[in-house]
Amino acid sequence: MNDSPSLADRTVLVTGADGFIGSHVVEAVLAAGGRVRAFCLYNSFGTHGWLDGSEAFATAVADGRAEIVFGDVRDAEFVDSAVAGADVVLHLAALIAIPYSYVAPRSYVDTNVTGTLNVLEAVRRHGTPRLVHTSTSEVYGTPESVPITETHPLRGQSPYSATKIAADKLCEAFALSFGTPVVTLRPFNTFGPRQSARAVIPTVLGQLLAGARELRLGALSPRRDFTFVTDTCAGFVRAATAELDPGEVVQLGTGTTYSIQEVVELCMDVTGQRAEVITEEERVRPAGSEVEVLLSDPTRAAARLGWAPTVTFADGLRFTAEWLARRVDAASASRYQR
Repeated sequence: MNDSPSLADRTVLVTGADGFIGSHVVEAVLAAGGRVRAFCLYNSFGTHGWLDGSEAFATAVADGRAEIVFGDVRDAEFVDSAVAGADVVLHLAALIAIPYSYVAPRSYVDTNVTGTLNVLEAVRRHGTPRLVHTSTSEVYGTPESVPITETHPLRGQSPYSATKIAADKLCEAFALSFGTPVVTLRPFNTFGPRQSARAVIPTVLGQLLAGARELRLGALSPRRDFTFVTDTCAGFVRAATAELDPGEVVQLGTGTTYSIQEVVELCMDVTGQRAEVITEEERVRPAGSEVEVLLSDPTRAAARLGWAPTVTFADGLRFTAEWLARRVDAASASRYQR
């Protein structure tokens, strides 16, 4: 499982390239020898999200191995032009904040469902050899049994998860109806540098590093299967090159869970800081919507992708804390210089 697949001489379109996982995927594709077309959400500031801080990406742009295209996956014509000429499409663009999906569900349908349809249609029209669609472990809801396999029933316990189920089923339909070479990766909880501060691990680490004496969190009992971001990205690179059948689904997870309470304790150990945990009701999901446990069975990922996680949870927390600490130091230095 240590052999590294090559993407040499392949043009890889990455949607959502400006995001947390997407920016890391861009770097992983470049490391595997691929040429990257980074699809970033258009904004009036001309910024490229997390790619703005990527030295690997900046170097690749300078030497012609990477380019940026600004657009929106909701725009079918633009998606079509972005897909043209690509050998692989890694589709990560999505709205992912579960709390916001309760108040603005239509925007999630527009981006996660219609956006995925636009990508599927473009891939079908251009005959793109491989599309990797990004799912989420949230599509399972609270599972009927654990560990969860890829054949577990899907249950939409939030508007977000419902839109991801719809996108997954569109991919299944295009594979069965048209033979579209789409495969679905289903990562469990990915964490690491660049993750939004609204996610639990950067929330806890960020507060501890800032010297907080109280941690304001949601429910502490749910258990999650956490995968470090570089391992998740390795799964995308493998899915881009592996011999997989159209419509195949492969989940990426470690096969181990930690409760949020355990995550908090481990974060305190990593930072050497202690704090009291305060549960805030606005951070708790609506009744019936909380997913109590997500635990993967990584058997298929090992068999079909030759993939297994390489970064332990403890090391991943340490790497993330070190990255966050550098950002805090940089921000402090900037304020001092002004």
